Amino acid sequence: MSNLTGRQIMLLLGCALALITAAVGMYGLVRGPGGTNSDSTATNPTEVAVVVDSADPDVTLRDRSLPHTTDPVAYARAVAVSLFDWDTSAGFLPTDYTAAVLADADPSGEETPGLLDDVATYLPTVEQWLDLGVMEVVQTIDIGDAYVPDSWAAAVDQSHGHLRPGTTAVTITGTRQRSGVWNGEVAESSYPVSFTVFVACQPSFERCHVLRLSEVDNPLR
Repeated sequence: MSNLTGRQIMLLLGCALALITAAVGMYGLVRGPGGTNSDSTATNPTEVAVVVDSADPDVTLRDRSLPHTTDPVAYARAVAVSLFDWDTSAGFLPTDYTAAVLADADPSGEETPGLLDDVATYLPTVEQWLDLGVMEVVQTIDIGDAYVPDSWAAAVDQSHGHLRPGTTAVTITGTRQRSGVWNGEVAESSYPVSFTVFVACQPSFERCHVLRLSEVDNPLR
């Protein structure tokens, strides 16, 4: 291992983190006749600011709040940035970076348990995070495309009206960039990433909310 270059170490870390993502199976978006009817007047959890403990009391993650928009594609792009842009040396934990997405979950609460499981596969575990923090690893995503996949129209038809109105699947493709410090030298790596964000917008809700996420690198096409 000592003969590996810093770039090779970063590539190995990237591969290892990709392998920890687990399949989420069916997304639970189809609602049976007994499903709870969503109410756009439900309490909006995004009104609560995301503030975490830090050595600098002025540091918060407030600016990571998802936008209030009715555009599912623009919203899904914001979800991608919120989950993939992070800095292990900034004094936060993985849960701090997923907080904005979870705060904007399905207001009805139906999809929230599944979303909790989904987002946990998108970031390192706390133990891995601390190891990466020693190397000051920073990650960003360069989004190449964001689109409603061709297969989504067929999925809506096959749901026979049981999908919540305004539910849309948006597939994101791009490049995950990582940089860090290994043996005093800057190391960088990048590799493709793809996934699907399931959102619900009007007429079910006044604006878009995130419902579920696909497995990383296993998007709808």
